[in-house]
Amino acid sequence: MALPDFKKTAQDKTAVPEWAKYLKEGEFISRSVTYKCRAYLDLFDEYVYPCTETGDIKYYVFDPVKHGADPDKKYSVVMFLHGASNSLMGKDCVMCCGAEQYASPKYQEEMGGAYIIVPCANEKRLENGDIEGTWGDTRLPYHIPVKAIFDKVADKNRDNIGKKFVLGASSGGYFTWRLLEEYPDYFDGAVPIASGYVPDEESLLKIGESKSRILVMHGKHDEMADFDRCIAPFLGVFERMGNCELFLPEWVYNGDGGVASVFYGFEMGQHCMINWVQANLVFDDGRVADERLPGGVTGWIRKIAEIK
Repeated sequence: MALPDFKKTAQDKTAVPEWAKYLKEGEFISRSVTYKCRAYLDLFDEYVYPCTETGDIKYYVFDPVKHGADPDKKYSVVMFLHGASNSLMGKDCVMCCGAEQYASPKYQEEMGGAYIIVPCANEKRLENGDIEGTWGDTRLPYHIPVKAIFDKVADKNRDNIGKKFVLGASSGGYFTWRLLEEYPDYFDGAVPIASGYVPDEESLLKIGESKSRILVMHGKHDEMADFDRCIAPFLGVFERMGNCELFLPEWVYNGDGGVASVFYGFEMGQHCMINWVQANLVFDDGRVADERLPGGVTGWIRKIAEIK
């Protein structure tokens, strides 16, 4: 899969997206997020999990107790799975995958506190620009070391571990679905975002019988994972699942209220639903993206975390 090198390529903030023709009067294009990036990266510690099958897996962990949370309470564990090429960005992967903002004092309070895990796929950029070794690389049994990493963090902090969540966008969304297929009763909550892959009907219905609560998030103008191909055919099955909620907005926005555009050789702003997740589905003026999710993603996590 050919993707731009985000370390070397600058964003073109003058390009006009193809979907701009569908904007209504009063709607405008926004080319920058409004939350502060790289503010909480130092709160994440780096580790390496040895693995023969996939190569050693680097991963980052935010520990709420280490950073002042009550050591006598239990906290959710949320794993964030990055999109293709993000692991090539070093620790900035924590920012790009959405995890960084969830280590902020505000989001931690809204969730009721949470451990955060960010594993990194062993990606490699080939000479033609393709990315090898993404979470979607079916040659690699990534599910084995990734679950082992989750287990290791949970075991190390067993006295403080509550509900378990996994959240991933793009190829991370693909891998979120794959983890649900492999371990249907392991997670209490899962959020597949902008995924180009959705399991077949039989697999979805099996996931629907599990304990996991699922929140599917996908924009209707997604440039890389076409909504009509990736989501529309499954809407009936999602409705039949007893544990599935949907956030399928017409537009993915930035906090300033503008429709999100990200152009690095091609447009991907509406695919970058993870930026909207980092803003917690709340506009800068306090408006919520969806009245069914009044607390955004942090509120959704807390609601599940508090279920007895």
